[in-house]
Amino acid sequence: VIGVVIGKTDVRSFPDRKNIGSERYTFSFTIRDSPTYFINVTSWGREEYIRALSESFRVGDCVTIENPLVQSKEAEREEKFNPVTPSCYKLLLSENHSMVKTSSCYEMDTKLLSLLHLPVKDPQDYYSLGDITANGQSLDGRILNVLAAVMSVS
Repeated sequence: VIGVVIGKTDVRSFPDRKNIGSERYTFSFTIRDSPTYFINVTSWGREEYIRALSESFRVGDCVTIENPLVQSKEAEREEKFNPVTPSCYKLLLSENHSMVKTSSCYEMDTKLLSLLHLPVKDPQDYYSLGDITANGQSLDGRILNVLAAVMSVS
C-alpha cells in the first residue's frame, strides 16, 4: 500500500496481559491514497521497534507499507481512538512480517501531496464557528465537526 500520512498518534504503552509486569507499545497512523479512500494503520510491539518506527516518518510523508495484516475493524471500538474511515478494514503492522518505507512524495506521485489538504469528513457535515456561536444553546451536549483555519499563532 502506498499513501501519504495524514494523521499520526503518539506512542503509548499498556500493561501486557500475557507477560505480567511488562508493557506493550503501540501507535497508529492514517494513510490516504486517493480523495475518497484512507485507512488506519496500527502497530504493536516492543518499545524499541515501536519508537523507531514512529520516529521514521511524520505527517505529510509518503510511505510504502509492505506485508501488513488486513483485519476487519470493530467500528464502535476502533473509531473512538482513530479517525472514521470509509473502509471496513484496518491494517496491522507486525515487527516480524511488515515493513514501512518512506520516500519523497515527489519521487512517488505528486498527486499524493494534494491529498494532505482534503478534509476527511463530508463537506456537508461541518458547523461554522458562526453557527456554533449563534445556535450554541441548541447544540449543547452534541458532538460537532468544526472546520476552521488558524489565522495566526502568537
